[in-house]
Amino acid sequence: MTLIIAARFQTFDAANAAAQRLMQAGVNESALHVFYVNPPGAHDNYAMGGDQAMDPGTKGAPRKALGVASLMGAVGAVVGGVVVSLFAESFIPIIAGAGVGAYVGALAGAVSGMDKRRASVQQPIRATRQGEGRSEGVMLAVNVDGEREQDVVRILREGGGEAVERAQGRWRDGKWEDFDPLKPPVPEQGGGTATGM
Repeated sequence: MTLIIAARFQTFDAANAAAQRLMQAGVNESALHVFYVNPPGAHDNYAMGGDQAMDPGTKGAPRKALGVASLMGAVGAVVGGVVVSLFAESFIPIIAGAGVGAYVGALAGAVSGMDKRRASVQQPIRATRQGEGRSEGVMLAVNVDGEREQDVVRILREGGGEAVERAQGRWRDGKWEDFDPLKPPVPEQGGGTATGM
């Protein structure tokens, strides 16, 4: 594990300019990593995409879908029975009515079981809440040693870096290997005084 200082920038150009200033100050290029942090929900931590195995807003949907499907299946069976008695002489319509009722009921139950707070299915990307991980943006991460830490912090801030943070992580082949966008950052509290870098 190594000490990593990172900051978020508005653009890749700004991050690369700060990286150039760090190299001019003596930081090796292999100790710098510029990358983009996707917005919350778009980190593709799962094979099907996303950050979580399930949308938290759909927590009660399976149970509600089962209940409504049972109810609608029964209603479908009754409707099918009426159709059989009026128009047909076989049990196929009653079975079809129950099947269609169960399908429509499951769909209605799943949709009604979702989070009622949503204004629509497609909502705009929201800002990261406190403790939910990092906000989207361009990151410049620096693998530093303890004696140069404050100089790196100062240069990052002077270069326009926001949300300067510190972390312990694995650095391999010029990259922050175990970066986790969902892990809340630890803000860098140092003032960034120069130590003769």
